[in-house]
Amino acid sequence: MRRRLQQAALWLDHRTGLETAVKDFLYENIPASSGWRQVFGSVALFLFLIQAFTGILLAFNYAPTPGEAYNSLRYIVTEVTGGRLIRGLHHWGASMMIVVVVLHMLQVFLWGAYKKPRETTWMAGVVLLLLTLAYGLTGYLLPWDNRAYWGTVVTTQIASKAPLLGPYLSRLMGGENAVGVVTFARFYGLHVLLLPPATTFLLILHIYLVRKHGVAPVPGDEALPPRKFYPEQAFRDTVATFIAFAVLFLLAVAVRVPLERIADPTDTTYIPRPEWYFLFLFQTLKFFEGPLEVFGAVILPGLAVLALLLAPFIDRGRMVAVSKRVVAFGVVALAAIGWTGLTVAAIATTPRANTELAVDFSEPTGWLQLSPEELAGIGYFRRENCIGCHTVGEGKPKIGPDLASTAIRKDAAWMIEHFKRPKELVPGSSMPPIHLPDKQLNALAAFLLKITPRNAQALQSAADFAVEGAMVYQANNCGACHLVNGVGMKLGPPLNGLSKRRTQTWVERHFREPQVMSPNTIMPPYKFSPKQMEQITGYLFSLEEKTGTP
Repeated sequence: MRRRLQQAALWLDHRTGLETAVKDFLYENIPASSGWRQVFGSVALFLFLIQAFTGILLAFNYAPTPGEAYNSLRYIVTEVTGGRLIRGLHHWGASMMIVVVVLHMLQVFLWGAYKKPRETTWMAGVVLLLLTLAYGLTGYLLPWDNRAYWGTVVTTQIASKAPLLGPYLSRLMGGENAVGVVTFARFYGLHVLLLPPATTFLLILHIYLVRKHGVAPVPGDEALPPRKFYPEQAFRDTVATFIAFAVLFLLAVAVRVPLERIADPTDTTYIPRPEWYFLFLFQTLKFFEGPLEVFGAVILPGLAVLALLLAPFIDRGRMVAVSKRVVAFGVVALAAIGWTGLTVAAIATTPRANTELAVDFSEPTGWLQLSPEELAGIGYFRRENCIGCHTVGEGKPKIGPDLASTAIRKDAAWMIEHFKRPKELVPGSSMPPIHLPDKQLNALAAFLLKITPRNAQALQSAADFAVEGAMVYQANNCGACHLVNGVGMKLGPPLNGLSKRRTQTWVERHFREPQVMSPNTIMPPYKFSPKQMEQITGYLFSLEEKTGTP
């Protein structure tokens, strides 16, 4: 049997050269001074493969058109098995890849490994860094939420300021008048069709050049006997890759990737911010206004990239020990201080959005379609800790029945009586009476009647601020004049889509001084506490616009 396997291996190697190629790779000579600092290149390659693999998996369910892109992404993260994990790996993998590529280039720069004869290896690496940033830039738009849309608007505006090429770049990106279908199609095409083959070609070239010229030895160690890549360096690369993947996996599992509401070109109040790795450039633009804006947006970054490309030709001295490369360390320190300072300044000057009042659209959001009474019922359900005795759709059986089961479904009148006198209606029940006013018991019953095994998870994920806001809405009988999700009266304007018609400041003042903001209105003033005002305005601004709503 062993002989047959050897013959098969010889046949395969003779026809393909695969075994010989693997042996040549594993037993390649590397300098004796090689160590942990050389692992970043292998980790970067691994992360690129992760990005390609997760990108392909996402593409199976992704619809590359505006609007449908957003809906398909919501489908991926809320319905597809493992979809949230795959998106998390792809999202955080992009950030990790940029970090690792930058660390790899810093190591090469500090050790002077770009010097003759490795100039082209370095230049290929610089282009790979630019391609990595291009992935982040083009992929930013693809979720088609508000954050992605307005961030891309800023990007197209910056590109349009390029000297001579500005109008052509703007037209190429389809952002001449606004970000729309053309921009989306071109960014998607770049992200999926052009950048991957370009990156693959440059990676192959980069690896070929590394093998051709070898790993740069530490000065003074050239005469030492070389070592083989396998097993010591292969072990280091494997450990580093495992650590990188462990960190990436933990991020994908523990840190939810944000998804805001669908892109709204009319939402001019939205404050756009790019991804963290472009924040320094965003902040730099604040120092250059008017005619100087071109310098900060295009010329300065262009000069920085040119300096990186020409580094081997600027620094043409012989390689010296890393401890003697004072100028190189000074350049890196200045760049790190500048980047960190600008990034921190950009974060510090970003207006603080109240994340507690933001709807996470990466969660099931069926609760957005509930009437105010049904949504308020979730609040009473939580306050009474009904989940302590009842399962809702999924989970281990508890003392009480599953409330999503249609087999136990009763009408609202029976439920309200059961809440008041549980032991009389269900002899032997251990449920204590619920001491709430009838109006609140009605809301609780309305919510329970809305639950089905299919929507249980979506309804339970209702945002706290919206639930509390609906309770304030119900307590003040706002439905006697206003319509929400088709429920209520039409004496006042319908409240769905309010965020597109009014600002939060206007709404808050309207609650306090309705006659000032809307003369002749019959609405009375409301003296809400600051917390109640925050809750009810947050709830009203979360209401999605309904088709046909004026």
